[in-house]
Amino acid sequence: MRSNLYLGLAAALVSLHSQADHIEELVVTASHETRTIDITDELVISPDVAQLLKKAPGANVNANGPITGIPQYRGMYGPRIATSLDGTQLAPAGPNWMDPPLSYARNGHLQSLEVYRGIAPVSVAQESIGGAIDARTNKGEFTTGKDFTLSGRLIGSAQSVNNGQQLSGALFATNNTHRLKLAGVIEQGDDAKFPGGDLLPTEYQRQRYDLGYGFRTGNHSLQLGYGYNDTGESGTPALPMDIDYFDGDLYDLTYRFELAGELEITAAVFASELDHGMTNYLMRAAPESGARWRRNIADSDNVGFRLHSELFDNQGSWVFGFDGIQSTHNSDIDNPNSPMFFVDNFNDAEREVLGVFLERQHDINDHWRGEFGLRYNQVQTDADEVNGTPAMMMPPAQVLRDNFNNADRARTDNNVDLVAKTWYEASPTTSWYLGFARKNRSPSYQERYLWLPLEATAGLADGNTYTGNIDLDVEVANQFEVGVDFSNDSLTLSPRFFYNDVQDYIQGTPSDITPAVMFVRMMNQVNGTNNPDPLQFSNVDARLYGFDMDWAWRLGEHWSVSGIVNYVRGKRDDIDDELYRIAPLNASFRLDYTTASWSVGVENVLYSAQNQVSATNREQETSGYGLLNLSATWQATANLQLAAGVDNVLDKEYQDHLAGYNRAKNPDIALRERLYGTGMNVFARLSYNF
Repeated sequence: MRSNLYLGLAAALVSLHSQADHIEELVVTASHETRTIDITDELVISPDVAQLLKKAPGANVNANGPITGIPQYRGMYGPRIATSLDGTQLAPAGPNWMDPPLSYARNGHLQSLEVYRGIAPVSVAQESIGGAIDARTNKGEFTTGKDFTLSGRLIGSAQSVNNGQQLSGALFATNNTHRLKLAGVIEQGDDAKFPGGDLLPTEYQRQRYDLGYGFRTGNHSLQLGYGYNDTGESGTPALPMDIDYFDGDLYDLTYRFELAGELEITAAVFASELDHGMTNYLMRAAPESGARWRRNIADSDNVGFRLHSELFDNQGSWVFGFDGIQSTHNSDIDNPNSPMFFVDNFNDAEREVLGVFLERQHDINDHWRGEFGLRYNQVQTDADEVNGTPAMMMPPAQVLRDNFNNADRARTDNNVDLVAKTWYEASPTTSWYLGFARKNRSPSYQERYLWLPLEATAGLADGNTYTGNIDLDVEVANQFEVGVDFSNDSLTLSPRFFYNDVQDYIQGTPSDITPAVMFVRMMNQVNGTNNPDPLQFSNVDARLYGFDMDWAWRLGEHWSVSGIVNYVRGKRDDIDDELYRIAPLNASFRLDYTTASWSVGVENVLYSAQNQVSATNREQETSGYGLLNLSATWQATANLQLAAGVDNVLDKEYQDHLAGYNRAKNPDIALRERLYGTGMNVFARLSYNF
């Protein structure tokens, strides 16, 4: 399988790439005055960059721990959302997504977090059935002279709810030809508090270091980047294990040619090597029986390329390119108290995607413009044979192993995506929008190759054990959205209505595999547990529909109000049940007072009760709640900014529907009870630019 990808990588060094024009996107950075919020000014202290997504209409976060936020967009989450870092893809090392792609981004180094609203263009991502996100870092800017200029930024922050601290710094040396970047982030926190006690375990520690070099001559530029991630012991109370470590190297090399107004060409190659260890006994209370101690050692290797070109004409542009990524995953479970115990969870599980696309951005006339895209992806997956101590001692596990090993595990999917979007400018203040798409997603390696009933499910965190299904079909979504963009001197608003009909949606359903059911029941007898019968990943039919909007209203020279409203409903069509882990109706309202040197803001965040829950996933209902947040910034000098605030000012006790269930022994929260949100949090930040 690797040979196809390596041919693509070779072609990447001599082929073309570009970014599509007229892309409708929301750049999440911090000013609430417009739809563009600058991350460098964003007053978000959380170590989890994914929390910034809550500032984008339609977006939310599935949080399994303090640094493991999984993006959710219009009810879809995880691998259904294409997430990239500076345009490069990354497949997490953790089979339970303790390291989702956004966890490799750090808010101290980000320049922007781009959320493509609604239907993502085919040029932006390979598999974007649930949308697309790109986290972009600051690489420094070329200057106009030959003399080198030094610049940089230092940021330090602290918060009370978990005694969390973060220190980040970046140094740039640039001239008109060269740019060099050195950057680092160190952050740590203790167990967080909520009004009823402590959230155990939620402590974390991470470091990230980056080195970048750019070269420019004429219309040509070359950028080389290297990043090293080092995550230490960090809690994930919604999962059956905690993070012991994540070590990883990330590489990327990008060539770009720009002929202003005529042609843009980019070729890029990227790779990552990620190692991961997790346990159920180091950070949380260990199982009383040493026979139930578990350690999982996992890794992933990723290599890929991007090739895009954009040719401009008088009425728009043609965008053409191809791209690919190949990832290999291993996951081995053992018991430090029993050297003979092992489980090959995943053995060289491979997934390769090779894609080619064509896109047209077209100005039809003074009022109409459109976007039309076509993409073809070939997705190949495979996995090697597996084994484990349970399969040597328990007949049901032996049958599962032998059936898996004797099966033809190689699969090839041929997927075609179509996108058609149009905008009508009715007046200088009002533009109407209409979009259609047909998007595809092939199964993940967990969904196809999980052979023994386990919870290695890419962060679903529903407490059920699953087995994979080699014969899963591709998810096919027929998407429709309509909306309007209004903007005048004082008011902007952008409502969207969407409907998403998903054929062969991949969902856990009650298993009809007798050996899998027998295995779980036998383990219950051995361990004295009462885990439910396993689920199996299956194809069902589903619908997701709803509404989202962001808005802002300038009340005068200094005062402004803004907000977001989100509603999504996810239902199965094959039976009367809801889709799992869907955010309830929610809204935020913010009042700001801003002057040239300081600003203050008051924010009210509201979530309704979520009663539309999945019976299949044993999902619990949650009550509604409201939170009050305060913030202030002061630009003390041209270089120095001070900021502070209080989240959850009233120390409200609440449960976030997307937070998962407690899986660790905790005197303050029962096992399997939904986790609570953090209590009142006083925070401060100092940033210095030079």
